[in-house]
Amino acid sequence: MYKKFKWFMVVVVMLMAGTSCKKDYFKDTGVHKGDYDGSVLAYLKSRPEYFDSLVKVINFAGMNDVFENDQITFFAPPDSTIRSTFKMANFYLDQVGLPHVDRIEQIKPEVWRQMLSRYLFKGAKSLTDYPQLDFANIAAFPGQIYSSYDDQLINIGAVYGSGGGVPYAGYRWLAISYIPSRSSARDPATWISSAVATTNIHPKNGYIHVLQYTVESIEGSQYTAHYFGFDPFNFLEVALSKGIDN
Repeated sequence: MYKKFKWFMVVVVMLMAGTSCKKDYFKDTGVHKGDYDGSVLAYLKSRPEYFDSLVKVINFAGMNDVFENDQITFFAPPDSTIRSTFKMANFYLDQVGLPHVDRIEQIKPEVWRQMLSRYLFKGAKSLTDYPQLDFANIAAFPGQIYSSYDDQLINIGAVYGSGGGVPYAGYRWLAISYIPSRSSARDPATWISSAVATTNIHPKNGYIHVLQYTVESIEGSQYTAHYFGFDPFNFLEVALSKGIDN
């Protein structure tokens, strides 16, 4: 998993080097002064080009009030993660002769809530509130393990790049990792990790950190950076166990 994450971050860095400096919260340009005069939910609704399906998931999961009123930190997965997860799920549904999943409403609300809660934490935390994480030196810089909104284990840490050839002297980004098993919580080889594209969007009731979305790889083919709920196989397993509507 670390090797995949490391390769992905190389792609991100190369894309950052070729990105213009115009102000846009959804370029890989790091930290922004992203104060927003509204709630976390209101911010997501204000950017339907990125979060239209995510807002529908929040509503269908019955979590509007949490995103509107609670003090939270939310690692927001853009809509491309939901599309990618449906595409992956349908590939496996084809293998067993089951109908496709095409609509959010086909998946039970409790499934969406479980997956959504992996990105959601009580209390407001900015980039500077997270300890350092180095996947190549976990013993020294392990980040920190947190309990998500529904008590699932997640590691979050600030990854420090190099600057002028000096380790840890460059730009920083956040990495968030889902931990599938409590018995191996300290083993990063078992984590499923994703990088944050943009940090510190600051609505009135917390912080939003936007996850990396599907990008063009350096070979020109699509590279899916993230699936909704981190693990598309677990997403489908849970969805099937609860029943998928036609």
